[in-house]
Formats: sequence, C-alpha cells, structure tokens
Amino acid sequence: MNKYIYSTGRRKTSSSRVFIQRGDGKLLVNNRDYRKYFFIKKLQLIVFYPFTVIEDNSYFEKINLYITVKGGGIFSQAFSVQHGISRCLCNYDKNLCIRIKNHGLLTRDSRKVERKKFGFRKARRRPQFSKR
Repeated sequence: MNKYIYSTGRRKTSSSRVFIQRGDGKLLVNNRDYRKYFFIKKLQLIVFYPFTVIEDNSYFEKINLYITVKGGGIFSQAFSVQHGISRCLCNYDKNLCIRIKNHGLLTRDSRKVERKKFGFRKARRRPQFSKR
C-alpha cells in the first residue's frame, strides 16, 4: 500500500476529504476523535456505517482514517464523511466495493437547497394574493 489513499465525500454544501493509511484503528475528524466531533450517537453510527456494512472489523483495526470536513450542518457533514469513507474503502480493497455499492453508500446524494427566485419570499413561497 502506498503512503495513503485519498477520497472525497460530499452532501449538500459540506465536503470531506478522507485519508486512509496503515495504522491501529484511529478515526480523526478535524484533528479530534470522531466521537468528540460527532457527539450525537446517531451521527457516530452514520459515520461508522460503512464498516458495519463490510461485516469485518479487521479492516478498521489495521487502518487509520484522517478526515477534514467543512461546510454545511453537522448531519450533512456526517453523511459527507460516510460517503468519503465508503469511496476510500473501495479504493483500498476492490472486493469491498460490491458490498458497499449494494447498500447505496457510493451514490452521491445530489439534493441541495433550491435557490430563492425573484418576486417570491422563498424558493416557492409567493406573496399572498388579495382579490380585493
């Protein structure tokens, strides 16, 4: 294996960069442990989900993950990290790709906030119509 394997993950306006290298099972997000960065248990499960899909914790125990994430909210960041980890694991071992792809983790969720239009209050909210 080279020095490291790199991949990006995106969701809404947040983007994450994921680096995998040999190690002892550390997962750092913005130079903090992922449990401290994603302090809600649900977010931790979202981030760790690609490892539960491959059903083999030996992968996590022999690699270190260094992740930088920015933009968006905390849930959006968690899903972008999940997307980046999934793509990185596919580059790390091609045999994992089929299992990860079957769970839909390689597909980028392209939904974004719709822009505000001229003459409207929000993206689709029109001013109230008054007949008289």
